[in-house]
Amino acid sequence: MSISSHPQITVLKNGSVTSARGFRAAGIAAGIKKTKGKDMALITSDVAAEVAAVFTVNQVQAAPVKVSREHARTGKVRAVVANSGNANACTGVAGLRDAKEMTEVAAKELGCKAKEVLVCSTGRIGIPLPMPVIRRGIKEAAAALDPSGGVVAAEAMMTSDTFAKHYAVRIELDGVPVTLGGIAKGAGMIHPDMATMLAFVTTDARIDRATLRACVDECVEQSFNSISVDGDTSTNDTVIVLANGAAMTNNQPLTRKHAQFPLFLQALRQVMRHLSRLIVEDGEGITKVVEIVVKGAATRKDAKLAALAVGKSTLVKCSWCGEDPNWGRLMDALGYSKAKIREEMVEIFYNGLQAVVNGQRSKASEARIRKIVAKRSFIITIHLHLGAGEYTFLTTDLTEQYVTLNKGE
Repeated sequence: MSISSHPQITVLKNGSVTSARGFRAAGIAAGIKKTKGKDMALITSDVAAEVAAVFTVNQVQAAPVKVSREHARTGKVRAVVANSGNANACTGVAGLRDAKEMTEVAAKELGCKAKEVLVCSTGRIGIPLPMPVIRRGIKEAAAALDPSGGVVAAEAMMTSDTFAKHYAVRIELDGVPVTLGGIAKGAGMIHPDMATMLAFVTTDARIDRATLRACVDECVEQSFNSISVDGDTSTNDTVIVLANGAAMTNNQPLTRKHAQFPLFLQALRQVMRHLSRLIVEDGEGITKVVEIVVKGAATRKDAKLAALAVGKSTLVKCSWCGEDPNWGRLMDALGYSKAKIREEMVEIFYNGLQAVVNGQRSKASEARIRKIVAKRSFIITIHLHLGAGEYTFLTTDLTEQYVTLNKGE
């Protein structure tokens, strides 16, 4: 999705999950990965923070997802501990015990309760966690906590990622500077309803719990749940947002009734959209990032159905890899999408250049359209002319390199 900044939102250079006041983080090499790279991240709040979290809807769910969902439901949070290199998924009762122990070890190091710690894991499925390594790693990460440690924490979450993903913005609420920042990981197994991705967002705003949770649900739907690389939804996907109120200690909690609530919501949406776009841009083996905008659908649900059908079509994605517009494949995907479609009313545009009019080829030269599809990034706008429903979806092409990266050891 296109990301345009609000004039009252300032993007912070090299911003991250520790840009907000009262947050510290660390990223260290515990020894989980064979590569010996960073593989343990710890994010903490100096005070207990309100929490809102969204988890994978995959019916096979990793142990850390189960533990974190329960902890996020019961109260405030002081820390998130995350490891890469091992997903702790499909590991049975032992995996659940290990995930709980991770929260206990972190809590002991931080001087808080285990239920105030969330845990996340990412990496290979089906392999038990190396708990002696994990225990040492959590202790080392706790000793390395730093107010500027957000970027190295992002590095420690990486698996097949090729770069660390971090971003932060600043706004002003009630005359007080408020910051929102985040880090994320993800490159493969990316699809709506969460993907093989982790995202942690922090803010020093003081906000009512119910309001925060509603904001997070809305913004996740418009960001992390509106992207796809390969159509796979993973076992470990998690988005966690912490709000510790450190910048607004003398202010009332933010609610939807606050005059500047829309600004906070826009800032949170911008952080999540930026992080989700970074995930797509780092998609495994990709050469194209494609934004699909469906307009004029009978309903928003229909617009989403149409966008997803086009965005996850293997035929369509392969044609983009070959830099061939082949809009006929888009028409085909629209036809089986279950959205209401009238073929003779469909219009399709590539970066504003009309390729299809009334369901048929336009007068635009194919050479001009091919030049657009040869770009690293482009926008396809599909107008159905059946109503006011709209939906934006961010996806990629499908390449031989993706197959090479995922064919196994």
